[in-house]
Amino acid sequence: MKRILVTGGAGFIGSHLCARLLKEGNEVICLDNFFTGTKKNIVSLIGDPYFEMVRHDVCTPYFAEIDEIYNLACPASPIHYQYNAIKTVKTSVMGSLNMLGLAKRVNAKILQASTSEVYGDPMVHPQVESYWGNVNPIGERSCYDEGKRCAETLFMNYYKQHHVKIKIIRIFNTYGPNMHPHDGRVVSNFIVQALQNKDITVAGDGSQTRSFQYVDDLVEGMIRMMATDDTFIGPVNIGNPGEFSILELAEKVIKLTNSKSQIKFIPLPSDDPMQRKPNIELAKEKLNGWEPTIHLEEGLLKTIDYFDKLLKDNHYDYAR
Repeated sequence: MKRILVTGGAGFIGSHLCARLLKEGNEVICLDNFFTGTKKNIVSLIGDPYFEMVRHDVCTPYFAEIDEIYNLACPASPIHYQYNAIKTVKTSVMGSLNMLGLAKRVNAKILQASTSEVYGDPMVHPQVESYWGNVNPIGERSCYDEGKRCAETLFMNYYKQHHVKIKIIRIFNTYGPNMHPHDGRVVSNFIVQALQNKDITVAGDGSQTRSFQYVDDLVEGMIRMMATDDTFIGPVNIGNPGEFSILELAEKVIKLTNSKSQIKFIPLPSDDPMQRKPNIELAKEKLNGWEPTIHLEEGLLKTIDYFDKLLKDNHYDYAR
């Protein structure tokens, strides 16, 4: 049994990771300040004697004896990370410093949940880990993009200077149950709008592309990355190389929900990437043949079922 710390453990991805780690027989400490996470995501875990929930902000140091750390703490949707841009940067930078310091003190292995946003609006397609990116350092999205880029720098510096056992993954667009219904991400937006028969709001002309990964595939990749030997630190792309236009996604969601929604085009946000697609050859090679197994339609049906039940629950508090 390992004692594992998951920062951002009550969030969308963190809650799935906590459940999987418990299922595999580990002791899990879930750290979250509930800015975007919610107790509802982890309420089913609270009765487990090997699960511990701690309300804590990673910008403040935290102390515990642990074997592994998954550092997921950071708002990840544009609405949330732009709400308090300075706080977003602090979470990425100070949070990473605090978790790296903890890993150094207790000799724990630590995984950084970085993002495909480090590639910015890419000039290389599909994106490979060796690509340095094309990021606007003063744009609306820079608090998240540059915060995550700086966090990767800190991880590499702690590895080289202090020999901390690090792992870096770059997560591409991920969706599934436990997403916040109003987080502004395209999959949750479209599904909620479709289930309510509201207009599906497509930014620009919808020709921009994304690759959509179901959350279970991501969690599998994260756990395999943590299990690799200390000579492989990453970064490594974790995403689904299937590429779809935003307009295709909207049409697919309307079809799967039998919705009466119409597609409405709205202005494209600033610095919105036109293409997103991971090259996952490194993940296949280093993570025991890892690759996504859940196709978009299958994952969307599971996510639609989750949101359908959520919207019918009149007692659900969307804020928390």
